[in-house]
Amino acid sequence: MRKIIHVDMDAFYAAIEIRENPSLKGKCLIVGGSPNSRGVVSTCSYEARKFGVHSAMPCSQAWRLCPQAVFVEPNFVLYKEASAKIREVFNRYTPLVEPISLDEAYLDVTENLINEPDSIVIAKRIKQDILEQTQLTCSVGVSFNKFLAKIGSELRKPDGLSQITPENAPEILFSLPIGKFHGIGNVTAAKMQKMGIHTGADLHEWSAVDLVSHFGKMGMFFYNVVRGIDEREVISYREPKSISCEHTFNEDISEMGELVQHLKELVERLVSRMNNKQIQGKNIMLKIKYDNFELVTRSVSLNQSTADKKIILKQAQKLLVENWDESRKIRLLGVGLSRLDLGSGTSNEQLFLDI
Repeated sequence: MRKIIHVDMDAFYAAIEIRENPSLKGKCLIVGGSPNSRGVVSTCSYEARKFGVHSAMPCSQAWRLCPQAVFVEPNFVLYKEASAKIREVFNRYTPLVEPISLDEAYLDVTENLINEPDSIVIAKRIKQDILEQTQLTCSVGVSFNKFLAKIGSELRKPDGLSQITPENAPEILFSLPIGKFHGIGNVTAAKMQKMGIHTGADLHEWSAVDLVSHFGKMGMFFYNVVRGIDEREVISYREPKSISCEHTFNEDISEMGELVQHLKELVERLVSRMNNKQIQGKNIMLKIKYDNFELVTRSVSLNQSTADKKIILKQAQKLLVENWDESRKIRLLGVGLSRLDLGSGTSNEQLFLDI
C-alpha cells in the first residue's frame, strides 16, 4: 500500500502578502488587482471568503460582495521564491514530488529519504519545516492514493492534517457532498444532483455501466474514487502538452491594427520562452475572447515543428483575420503551440503565462 501526501498551502498569495505586511492580518484581503480593473481574484484571505469571494471571480464582483476588502496586485516574484523554498522542503523527504501549482503538490513517501515508516510523522515534519522556512501554514492530507490524499487536505483547512485510511475512507466519502469530490466541477455536480446524486453515498449506489453511459469515461473514474480506488502514480516530471501566452486588455479592442500589435508582442514572449526551454511545436493555436465572454479557439497544423517567430506570427495573424468578427470587441487574445517537441533543457515548470 502506497503512502501519499498532498500538501496545499493555505490562501498562499494572500498569506504571503500578510507576512510581508502584518497590518493586513485579520482583514478581508483580495489578491488580483483593483476592484475597477478587468482582473480576477487570484486568491483571498479566509475573512474575505466568508462574504462569498473566491478565486477566479471578477474583481468587480468581489468588491460588490465585500466592499470593505483591501485589494492588492499579485507579486509573483515573492510567490515563486516561497514556492521554491517549499519545494526544497519536499525534496528533503522524497524525490517523488508532483507539483500541481506554486502552492500544491503530491508526494509519494512510501520509500523516503529519512527512512521513516510513519507517513503522519513525515507530514508533521513537512508542515513544521514549511512554517519555519516561510512563516506560512499548509493543510495536508495523508492516504494510500492521490484522490484520498487530496480530499484529506481539504477536510481541516486552514493548517490542518487529516489521514484517510481504508477503514475510515467509506465514512468520509459517503458523507461528502458531491460538489466536494475532486474532479467533479459545478456543471457535473449540477447534472448529478438532477439525477438524485447529492452525496458520495448516493454516487456509490450507481453501477459503473450507468455512470459511464451518463458521463463517458469519467463515469468509471467516479465509480472508482467513491470506492477509494485510484491507481494514479505520483509523477515527478510531466511533459507539457502545450505552451501559450495570453493577455486580457484593460479596455476591449475592436481595431485590427491594435490587435495585430498585441499579437506580435504575445508571439515575442512566446518564442522567447520556447527558446529558453528548447521547445518547438507543430500546432499553432489562437484564442479570442469577445466582450460577452464568448471564447473562440482556432488552430493550424504545420508539416514540421518550429519555434520560428516569423512563421508563428504569420500563421497566428492569418487565424486572427479569418476568425475575427469586426462588429464585436475583443477582451482577451492568446497564442500558443501544441504537439510539442521538447529539448533536453525542458523543466517541469508550468508552461503557461497569464499577463
